[in-house]
Amino acid sequence: MEAEVLRAAAHFSAVLVTGPRRSGKTTLLRHLFPACQHVLLEDPDVVARVRADPRSFLDSLALPVILDEMQNAPELFAYVRARIDRHPARKGQWLLTGSQEAPLMKGVTESMAGRAAVFSLLPFSAEEVPGMTLRLGGFPEVQAAPGVADIWFRSYVQTYLERDVRAVTSIRDLATFRRFMGLLASRCGQMLNKTDLAAPLGVSVPTLTQWLSILEVTGQIILTPPYYENFGKRIVKTPKVYFADSGLAAALLGIRNDADLAASPFRGALFEGLVASEIVKHRQNRGQERGLYTFRDRQGLEIDFVVDEGNRRLLLIEAKATRTPMPDDGRSLTRLAAAMGRSVVTRAAVVHADTAEHAAPMPLCPGVRAVGWRALHALLDEET
Repeated sequence: MEAEVLRAAAHFSAVLVTGPRRSGKTTLLRHLFPACQHVLLEDPDVVARVRADPRSFLDSLALPVILDEMQNAPELFAYVRARIDRHPARKGQWLLTGSQEAPLMKGVTESMAGRAAVFSLLPFSAEEVPGMTLRLGGFPEVQAAPGVADIWFRSYVQTYLERDVRAVTSIRDLATFRRFMGLLASRCGQMLNKTDLAAPLGVSVPTLTQWLSILEVTGQIILTPPYYENFGKRIVKTPKVYFADSGLAAALLGIRNDADLAASPFRGALFEGLVASEIVKHRQNRGQERGLYTFRDRQGLEIDFVVDEGNRRLLLIEAKATRTPMPDDGRSLTRLAAAMGRSVVTRAAVVHADTAEHAAPMPLCPGVRAVGWRALHALLDEET
């Protein structure tokens, strides 16, 4: 994402980086702009100064400045906008981060439209960290200390519940919300069935819908909507759900080591979620729209992922948690490509669990290649 953030800072007055807590937003900005003043808006003394006298607080800053965790002082958006409008030719002066996307987006929409470039940073991808694994995921602190990953994830869930969830909404029963997260992890890769999720928790479907929204806007889950293009088929219009970090999902499922993962009935679903997350990271880090969909029709034809590459070009992907993909694994891809006909240009691949980073894609069946997941980013970069 570095190149895109630097390009934005040269043309926009403000740059906003959102994403899950502890995904590396502050580290990214401090690395790119080491000479900038850094102000953490989680410090109670700093927040008190902002609320007592926001103008004086902003006057005390040396621009350019990094304002960290802006969701704690959303009233600053209006004052920052006024200063931007007084000096519109000054670019890259306001570098902002925030962990709660929904409140932040409200402030940006109301106060910073056209003035701020917005990025969403997820944890590390395999392209960025070669040592990333399905069980550990991509959070920077887990990568730095994998031996205590179980402690880190347990603490992260507790901190996330106490801080972000309470800040976004007035959930009173955090224990039930924690159970909800674990239950949702067991549904990774499945069509989202809110009634099925709500019943064992004893909550209403509207409550469950709100809880899903909280996880989505705070960057914890990825919902892949169905690809609606009409190819003469009756499409199932239900999204699929994944966790944005496979390590967090594995921890919620009680998977603590590689042996647990190998024996887990959720290994295939976790791998599918890893592929979804890698696609989203790849595209967002390059400033592209997410463009990730799923496909399923009422005749049983199902494709894990449809990546819309623009200009009537699609990449069709099946995720298989095996190191030895078979030709039959690509049959659904060839069926959908044939149904699409010549109206679109399609590529198709089975992404499998081989860990070789630079393994060349191998032909699997007509029109379909087999690609190890660590080489997925190279596949996504290919020109069609």
